[in-house]
Amino acid sequence: MRPLRLAANTPRSFYRGTGRIHRFRGLPVPADAYYPEDWVGSTTARYRSAPAGLTVLDEGRTLAEEMAAEPVRWLGPEHVARFGPDPAILVKLLDAGERLPLHVHPDRRFGRDHLASPYGKTEAWVIVDAVPDAVVHLGFARDVEPDELTGWARTQQIAPMLAATNHVPVRRGDAVLVPAGLPHAIGPGIFLVEVQEPTDFSVLLEREGFPVSESSAYLGLGMDEALACVDRGAWNEGRLADLSRARRDARQGRQGVERLFPEQADEFFAAERLRPDPVSDLDEGFSIIVMLSGHGSLRYAEGTLPITAGDTMVVPFGAGRCELRGELEAIRCRPALRA
Repeated sequence: MRPLRLAANTPRSFYRGTGRIHRFRGLPVPADAYYPEDWVGSTTARYRSAPAGLTVLDEGRTLAEEMAAEPVRWLGPEHVARFGPDPAILVKLLDAGERLPLHVHPDRRFGRDHLASPYGKTEAWVIVDAVPDAVVHLGFARDVEPDELTGWARTQQIAPMLAATNHVPVRRGDAVLVPAGLPHAIGPGIFLVEVQEPTDFSVLLEREGFPVSESSAYLGLGMDEALACVDRGAWNEGRLADLSRARRDARQGRQGVERLFPEQADEFFAAERLRPDPVSDLDEGFSIIVMLSGHGSLRYAEGTLPITAGDTMVVPFGAGRCELRGELEAIRCRPALRA
């Protein structure tokens, strides 16, 4: 099998971008600003809006259909034994043209009990670019009582809700884990690669000013039921620092490869920063690659694929061990690497 270069896959969203994704991909910028995401190699559909979000290949079939037809060749026998014909990750490019609403993603237990899913939505970000004063909101800075949270959400008291969060500066190159349950919002002027569990589950604590109904904001659940997924505990500086802590095993002995995200991300997904020196050695396994800068080539068992900044690729297990060469930087996103 061979790696595939992917076309942009930009389902319409409820918040605005800046056109950064289309410029990054070398495409015309649409007049409509509500295309701030590219769902890369996606087998996940928008919640209750299928087939929006699914990647369609050149042959007209979805990537999900191709994987279901040959799961072992795409994903490998160990992965299929654990997850079936499901890549178990979703990768996005995200271009925040405005501050996203404060929101929360449920964990796996909540997904299983309330949403008929084996997944929640733990996610992580690799910051590709950010304005000088860029910030994200991560977790509450103090304990929040259930009635207080419900009151904020019911009456849309945005100012006190945001004031209770941690305002965390981010810059290019940062890698940040966002555990399920953690209230968060991405500030304007941030462009990032996101890797996450393969769902579209979001509980919006804030919806005022966004074209989202109350039912959609709570995933079709009642408010009290939906808000039960929120981590209302205080996140101090030490806990926040753990979310972007460098790994002890970041290099792992593989040339030109730096493992990202702290160890608590490992049960959900993995990501690697690739800077060939003079090669990046890619072990066998399904992955999504986003080319951030430069140009070069991706060598696989049966050939070579030329690549350049703005390209996104899906690499099947059947492509074997690969080598990335050139003056470039890329991010490689992968499913969980251990049970």
